[in-house]
Amino acid sequence: MGDHGAKPDYELVDMGVTGADAVRTAFANQVAYCEANGAPITAKVCAAILAAVDGDRSNALLERIRSWQGAPLSDALPLRIAGGIHALHLAAEAPELAPIYRGVPVDAAPIIEQVMQLHEARLLPWLDGPPQTNEAGRSSNFIAAMLWLAGRGLPASFECLEIGSSAGINLMIDRYGYHLDGVEIGPEAPVMAFKPGWKGAPPPDVPFTFASLKGCDVAPVDLTDPAQALRLKAYIWPEHTIRFERMEAAIAAAKERKPDLVKANAAEFVEAELAKPQAPGTTRVLMHSIVVAICA
Repeated sequence: MGDHGAKPDYELVDMGVTGADAVRTAFANQVAYCEANGAPITAKVCAAILAAVDGDRSNALLERIRSWQGAPLSDALPLRIAGGIHALHLAAEAPELAPIYRGVPVDAAPIIEQVMQLHEARLLPWLDGPPQTNEAGRSSNFIAAMLWLAGRGLPASFECLEIGSSAGINLMIDRYGYHLDGVEIGPEAPVMAFKPGWKGAPPPDVPFTFASLKGCDVAPVDLTDPAQALRLKAYIWPEHTIRFERMEAAIAAAKERKPDLVKANAAEFVEAELAKPQAPGTTRVLMHSIVVAICA
């Protein structure tokens, strides 16, 4: 990586490139990206994984990474294995990782390599699927959009359809509080509250309601299942402490009342939902925050 204070040296590369060199580039880019975005612990973990991949030791985990069959950058390979290692730390299954995640200035490479050897069986399944993320803070954008729509004269009763809902955290937006440049939205006792930065004119201060909130995901996450919740937490960068607090609040909310979330392909879900009669006086909103669409 570059000198301290220099511009990040991650590259703009073809996401579809494959092969051993592409694996190294994917990890090097992930390290640089993390360093440039306030995630030094995650950068250190990814750099240590790359050191193990480039090292002499071997097991099924390392060989699968080295000979990755897909496009490692497009497949988010570094974040898959980094998530698995983070999960071991969160579950206290690998106490030797604690100094790294506390930010202690230790040499992470031998620690990570040892963990990848000792916990090979636990880490291999993390390579089977892409990272899952679900951040409640994104709901502020949805609320701002609905205020704008209501301000434009559309019926202020929203039937929300979300694709790529993950755990459905943003399907619980009616339970959160929002402070948007002086405009306050939400219940009296919100599960959590957001006050995002705001530029420009404030949003319209108009009342609105939710007629319904429903979403889909090809691999939905059940927040009430501790194992699934742990997997979602593992993909949160450890530096983002506020996201862990929000995740715990979302888990508590889901345990009280689960979001309306179904397992379905986005296209099929949207087609089926839009075919249903729309109640008078409602506005349908198709929404998503981050979705990866795979086309055959």
